[in-house]
Amino acid sequence: MSGIKRLGIEMKKHWVLYLFLIPALTYVLIFCYVPIIGIIIAFKDYSPALGFFDSPWVGWDKFEMFFSSYYFWDILRNTLVLSLYSLVVNTIFPILLALLINEVASVRFKRFIQTLSYMPYFISLVVLVGMFNMFLSTDGGFMNQIITGLGLPPVDFLGDPALFSTTYVFTGLWQGVGWWAIIYVGALANISPDLHEAAAVDGASRMQRILHINLPSILPLIMVLTIMAMGQVMNVGFEKVFLMQNPANREVSEIISTYTYNVSFVTVKDMSFGTAVGLFNSVVNIILLVGANAISKALTKESIL
Repeated sequence: MSGIKRLGIEMKKHWVLYLFLIPALTYVLIFCYVPIIGIIIAFKDYSPALGFFDSPWVGWDKFEMFFSSYYFWDILRNTLVLSLYSLVVNTIFPILLALLINEVASVRFKRFIQTLSYMPYFISLVVLVGMFNMFLSTDGGFMNQIITGLGLPPVDFLGDPALFSTTYVFTGLWQGVGWWAIIYVGALANISPDLHEAAAVDGASRMQRILHINLPSILPLIMVLTIMAMGQVMNVGFEKVFLMQNPANREVSEIISTYTYNVSFVTVKDMSFGTAVGLFNSVVNIILLVGANAISKALTKESIL
């Protein structure tokens, strides 16, 4: 029996359940697939008065304009630095936090730590950046009060280009590490206690059990989440970078998404150029996703495709 025929039989048999999928499928179709038509703007000199299809065709001109731009390599470098830095930090620390939480014997204390660690995740980005603007300010900021109290000169965390990427990544880590660790905590909870008991009987220390039981058990999950994260490498969070951006750090904080926004709506107001940049961004993400999936499949036999 063919797959299509089998699917038809299943849909006929469970038609009520499939009926509940219609709102979700309609949402995805309208808001995820229909807008794809808009990428045609990247190949036209778009004019709102003429519309998508009547605007003059310019082919690859907008892409060539971007690739030959004076800022192209700087923007690409900034995007990759922030993305890869975030990927490494936001992969390692949630795993470490999950392993530490898993080792806590008291259930009540474990729940307290989990709740405390993922509460910042629900803080609005605007509020978050406002908080860190106050905490890290050179004019009476909490962190600089500690630094100057130790006899050291104040540090401009938000204005020094050399510190921007670290400030961006670790403020994001503070906000999201507890939330990102939840899935690893759940995976660790499913490990059979018999494995740990057998290892303990054989004389394995706690660290040895973490390294040889816990980590290998969640490795497939780590690989899958890392592959999925690679597909978002070029999509550094626009909102947070935009809110943290200022004239002092612009040379390292201007990334593809903020550049696209500025060109499309602020400076040049060329929506075709902005669409071309966004399309380039998406194509690179797809290439990275497929490449990471292939490497993972070859090395660890884990993949999402």
